[in-house]
Amino acid sequence: MKTQLLATAAAISLSAVAAQGQERIEIQFWHAMGGQLGERTDAFATTFNSLQDTCTVNSVYQGNYTETMTAAIAAFRAGEQPNIVQVFEVGTATMMSAADNGAVYPVHQLMADQGVEFNESDYLPGVISYYSDTDGNLLSLPFNSSTPVMWVNKTVFEENGLEIPTTWDGVVEAARALKAAGVPSPFGMGWQSWTMIENFSAWHDLQIGTKSNGFGGTDTELTINNDHVVGHIQRLADMAEEGLFTYGGRRGDSRPQFVNGEAAMWINSSGYFGGFKADIEDFEFTQVPMPYDPAVRSEPQNSVIGGATLWVLQGHEDPEYACTAQFLDFLSGTEQQADWAQATGYVPITLAAAELMEERGFFAENPGTDVAISQLTLNEPTANSAGLRFGNFVQIRDVINEELEAVWSGNKTAKEAMDAAVERGNELLRRFEATAG
Repeated sequence: MKTQLLATAAAISLSAVAAQGQERIEIQFWHAMGGQLGERTDAFATTFNSLQDTCTVNSVYQGNYTETMTAAIAAFRAGEQPNIVQVFEVGTATMMSAADNGAVYPVHQLMADQGVEFNESDYLPGVISYYSDTDGNLLSLPFNSSTPVMWVNKTVFEENGLEIPTTWDGVVEAARALKAAGVPSPFGMGWQSWTMIENFSAWHDLQIGTKSNGFGGTDTELTINNDHVVGHIQRLADMAEEGLFTYGGRRGDSRPQFVNGEAAMWINSSGYFGGFKADIEDFEFTQVPMPYDPAVRSEPQNSVIGGATLWVLQGHEDPEYACTAQFLDFLSGTEQQADWAQATGYVPITLAAAELMEERGFFAENPGTDVAISQLTLNEPTANSAGLRFGNFVQIRDVINEELEAVWSGNKTAKEAMDAAVERGNELLRRFEATAG
């Protein structure tokens, strides 16, 4: 895609503008980016609007990922859907089902219909494959893609003469030393299903579910109650009992643990870089690859992405789709993507943006910021590590959260919880299969 908006803005049909009486064509962009990320997301729309006089993008925060997706579905049913909606990666199967039912305007088709240059080879393969159909056609535009990393309080490690661990046994040992040194709760994590189950599995080349983690069909079943995942969850439970790990809530609720120095190791999205850079003043931090368990696999495989993509919804007039295509083209521009990735820690979605960041010296000046890209491209993805595509996975993650919380509270063993998560999750998969088939 082109890197400059002005090179593409002129492509918007003059007849479309005339049809609107020279008034700007408005499109609605619903997103789930709050705080500083929301400000930067809104700034994209503001910049786009200022560089041409044909289109106006209204960027509107709709709440967290689940709330935004739910709002968009409800709006579509009421005939009041936005032009673009941001949906997190676990909603992909649901949105693909919507695409099959005519609710979604696939991005590859939108670009072709609007005559906007679009080359899928421009994008990072590990990102674009997650959101493509079985024929390799891109259905939604990657926007904020990330992967879990381990955030480390570098200052407290150096003060205590500790090496940053690379294995899970090393994490436990470091946590004990840090606890003895007065760190309240040395280890923490967020988005626990994504980091401790989905990415733990991919990182160790373990199957998350049958049918290539759902890519091969809706008649899939979860396999996350295998011995390796159960063992890992039990390890975390043992750490909690020893005072080395304190559960801080779902999503990014545990972020204050790391920012305030309560935890010195925290596993969550690479997309926290921008916020940490703004908020952390009392210590030096860095990000390193996720730890691995050599008893499970001799070396890591690759991690999988998180974050979200932008889906275009049907039910609008052609002039609005012309503006929608131009805005998506703008968002994919090399300068925009490089600036976004540098400011936030999200992975640049295009190869050109990653190259520009390298040329600027960003990775050299900010050690660790290339970890996310390195993890995603560490090895050629296998059927176990290419990602996942389960129907009703938003609800399944809620089930997993409930079961894990029963472990952290001491009400269930890891085995009991993961068996229950699989049984309950499979029931939701069967419901999705019945409606999708």
